[in-house]
Amino acid sequence: MQQSKWIILIIVIACQLLVVLDSSIMVTAIPQIGRSLHMTATSLTWVQNAYILPFGGFLLLGARAGDIMGRRRMLSVGIGLFSLASMLAGLAPTAEFLLVSRAFQGFAAALATPAALALLSASFVEAKERARAIAMYSAVAGGGGSVGLLLGGFFTDFISWRVGMFINVPIGIALLYLIQRFIQQTGTRTGRFDLWGAIVSVIGMTALVYGFVQAADRGWGEPETWISLAAGIVLLVAFVFIESRAAEPIIPLRLFANRQRSGAYLGRFLLLCGTFSLFFFIPQYLQNVLGFSSLEAGLAFLPFTVAQFGMMYLIPGLVQRYGNRKVLIAGLLLGIMGILWMSRSVSVQAQFFPQMFILLAIIGIGVGMAIQPLTVLGLSDVDPQDNGAASGLINVAHHSGSSLGLAVLITVFEAAIGSGSSKMQFAHAISDSLLGSVVFATLALVAVWFCFVPSRQPARK
Repeated sequence: MQQSKWIILIIVIACQLLVVLDSSIMVTAIPQIGRSLHMTATSLTWVQNAYILPFGGFLLLGARAGDIMGRRRMLSVGIGLFSLASMLAGLAPTAEFLLVSRAFQGFAAALATPAALALLSASFVEAKERARAIAMYSAVAGGGGSVGLLLGGFFTDFISWRVGMFINVPIGIALLYLIQRFIQQTGTRTGRFDLWGAIVSVIGMTALVYGFVQAADRGWGEPETWISLAAGIVLLVAFVFIESRAAEPIIPLRLFANRQRSGAYLGRFLLLCGTFSLFFFIPQYLQNVLGFSSLEAGLAFLPFTVAQFGMMYLIPGLVQRYGNRKVLIAGLLLGIMGILWMSRSVSVQAQFFPQMFILLAIIGIGVGMAIQPLTVLGLSDVDPQDNGAASGLINVAHHSGSSLGLAVLITVFEAAIGSGSSKMQFAHAISDSLLGSVVFATLALVAVWFCFVPSRQPARK
């Protein structure tokens, strides 16, 4: 039994790594994708968002599907569809075909991811084992994106960006075999899908992101920008209303009754708003300003990756000694200082080594210290019937934060660069975008601080 649990962990981590890689594997290939499919700079942001938006938007429906239809079944369906969508994306003859395939990938990932995390949560119940398993999962969730940059850069430089999509197919087939071989079928139960809630949430978040992208492309004065933003806000408010009235909602609002758990969701959302954009902006800076190749830009993230994965081994001991709250706050502070220093270091004359190398390692340590406590606290004191929904909500906060943060910071970048095209203007715009990342990470710290401060009980007479 002990051995089978760790086999399940390996399968879960491999599934998570597969879907996380695809949130960044295209980043270092963006210049080549733009040339081969004739895409503008603004439209290229949809190579990321076309994947992330349906991923984040349908996660809760995927979590609900796992509860009703069985988590092993939904994990298999998700990985199978993901492999098919990856093959289609690799074959894409046009920009439109690529974006639709990426959206299909995101939907498939939304079916697989909550099932994987719920299987992990159900398999590891003993405190120390659970902490170790979640540390490994969190390291992949947080650091897998930088591995995607490295692989994407390698494939782009030596073969083609399309290989980054094709490689998912044999990996997906292997995972399907392992899932059927080592994971037992989980129980099913009767219930209904909150389809309206899922659709309204996806359309609302997409409208919000689209509004910010339009602001970057056409400016804040365009009616289309404000109509899209207003529609996004109205639809997300409507989503909350739908969830409050639904008999079986995809987000049971009782999950937010616990203040610390709500703080973990909000903190994760804001942290990813700030940190995911690093995977988009820094490779562009390295390639367009410092002259790095796609592979070199991917290799540049190794200090971040190594530092974050290294924290996987240290975090359980740190948490045991200091507690989740102190480790989380320390990690956020470290990440904020690293990104702030990075924003001041970006220039035309900058040297990657040693300053930027060290700063990426510092940021990796900070994010590594924050992600695992946020995962643990997001699952704390959850009733067994809500395990799937809580797992889905953690991933929703992660991926919706990624997409919305990138959309907002793209507007910062476009406002800073204006109509210029020089390396100096590009570097200045990257610097301003990183300052935006600092603002988001600081808001995450504020949210965590207030939600995790113990409430004072009035003294009894």
